[in-house]
Amino acid sequence: MLDLFHTFIYEPLYNTLIFLYNVIPGHDFGVAIILTTLALKTLLVPLSHQQIASQKKLQELQPKMKALQEKHKDDKERQTKALMEFYKEEKVNPLSGCLPLIVQIIFLIAIYHVIINISKAGFIVNTADLYLFVQNPGPINHFFLRFIDLTKPNYVLAFLSAIGQYYQTKMILGRQVTPPLSTNSDQPDFTAIMNKQMLYLAPGLTFFIGATFPAALSLYWLFSTLFMIVQQKYIFRVKK
Repeated sequence: MLDLFHTFIYEPLYNTLIFLYNVIPGHDFGVAIILTTLALKTLLVPLSHQQIASQKKLQELQPKMKALQEKHKDDKERQTKALMEFYKEEKVNPLSGCLPLIVQIIFLIAIYHVIINISKAGFIVNTADLYLFVQNPGPINHFFLRFIDLTKPNYVLAFLSAIGQYYQTKMILGRQVTPPLSTNSDQPDFTAIMNKQMLYLAPGLTFFIGATFPAALSLYWLFSTLFMIVQQKYIFRVKK
């Protein structure tokens, strides 16, 4: 399994990054990371589109789902059956967003390993992972725009990545972040609680990673998030 991951995911990303670094005027590794990120996100558009649409649909159906849960709160079997019928009527699968998410996580892990391995190697290319048609550039210039050192954590990039993550998460959650003003149940709204935690936990984790690992990873995360924000805006606009 690890060999398949290395051959079919890690190496193509590794070579794409080095190839772009070779052909970019000025050989800016940060620009190469940005272009690789945009190319990867473009490749994954069909999967991320399915995931975003599924998440948004489920968020829109939350009030009706809560109403069904409340209606059958004393009969768990009936509650489950009612929810299954509801999913069927609305033509939605609560698990439909899982596979696209898993695939994107696999590619995220791959690009993470590419960037981290290059950083740990002192920005020296591993020739064993290079394709024959990709030239070894020698020592890589690890400065982005000539002044941002991609080998060290960068708090500005980490902060911008966290802000982008917060905005993207808020777009998905929408009004569901706020609990209903009135409810017939004295039970806490666990969905709203989890949504609020996600809204702040994800950006916090993003900032922590950006402030801990080399700035090259924050640069990838920032432009990956910006791409997702643009894609979400487009999907929501088309849906309206």
